[in-house]
Amino acid sequence: MKAPGAGLTGVLRWFLRHLQIVPVLLLVGGVLIDLNTPPHFSAEAFYTAAPMTAAALLSLRATVLAGIGACIADFAVLNHFGFAADSSGRSELAAVATVSAFAVVVSRLMHYRDVRLQSAREVALAVQRAVLPHPPPVIGSLRIAVRYQSAVREAQIGGDLYGVQDTPFGVRCLVGDVRGKGMEAVKAVDVALGVFREAAEEEPALAGVAERLERGLVRETERRAGLERSEGFVTGVLAEIAHSGDELRLLNRGHPAPLLLRNGEVHRAEPSEPALPLCLAGLRPAETMPTDTVRFPPGATLLLYTDGLTEAKNHAGAFYDPVAALAGRVFSGPDELLDALLADVGHHTGGRIGDDMALLAITRGGGA
Repeated sequence: MKAPGAGLTGVLRWFLRHLQIVPVLLLVGGVLIDLNTPPHFSAEAFYTAAPMTAAALLSLRATVLAGIGACIADFAVLNHFGFAADSSGRSELAAVATVSAFAVVVSRLMHYRDVRLQSAREVALAVQRAVLPHPPPVIGSLRIAVRYQSAVREAQIGGDLYGVQDTPFGVRCLVGDVRGKGMEAVKAVDVALGVFREAAEEEPALAGVAERLERGLVRETERRAGLERSEGFVTGVLAEIAHSGDELRLLNRGHPAPLLLRNGEVHRAEPSEPALPLCLAGLRPAETMPTDTVRFPPGATLLLYTDGLTEAKNHAGAFYDPVAALAGRVFSGPDELLDALLADVGHHTGGRIGDDMALLAITRGGGA
């Protein structure tokens, strides 16, 4: 038994795949209406709608052809009823020709708009690659994959961030989420990643990296005005994977707990002590930043993510649960994991993403 609305959905998909026939259907429909109604009833609206529809949906060539077709169809019908030579017939034909010409102008304007929009998207993509460059796919025995999905289709970057750095202390990673949207969030992302890249190379402990991030982000927040200054903060989790051995160190500042996957089992790496997000340490100046150590054996995968993943809702308002979704599943590598995860979230939400989503997966090689 088909689900309710399945037939309507199928018709809509067919319609979207055959947009090029819409102007033809309008012209044919207009002619049929004219031929099957009293002579003084006119289907002029169909003839004018055909070129305008082509301008909105199709190419310039299709718009020109639709306009010519509309004029020919209208003239043929008027001539059939003997109205082509009188004033009302000439007036109707002039209206169809005028709208057809205007449709060509609209088609060109839409083309120039699309060109500008594509240029803006390319600039946004260049900004994303500069601010959030892809990490190397392999560092030693580690295989690395990242994905970034914006809640706004036209946007390429938002307030989520990730970074991976190979340092003398191990491979260090950062995944974070800046409160807020727009350019202020992008500025905070840029500051956080710049501080992380420098501090990760210099600080022997993750706590030192977190302190540097705190200071840098506080300076950036102080430049803002209004609520963005008083309420700005960044949740984040720092990870350090030792070059040798099977240790993984984590420092969580108010961020969703990372997941550890191995042999179909999924575990949350919850922090031993809760900590405030970055930029809010002044609320509890004496707060410590505990670093937790967990096993990260060969074959294990670390999944870091932002709350766009766990706050993705379906039609019933239920949140996506990555632990339940990934339990019992085995992936050949981090890329396969993230591709499957994004497909699963898309299925859960019906393709409607309400928040940006940054995903970072690291698999330690050598597992069975």
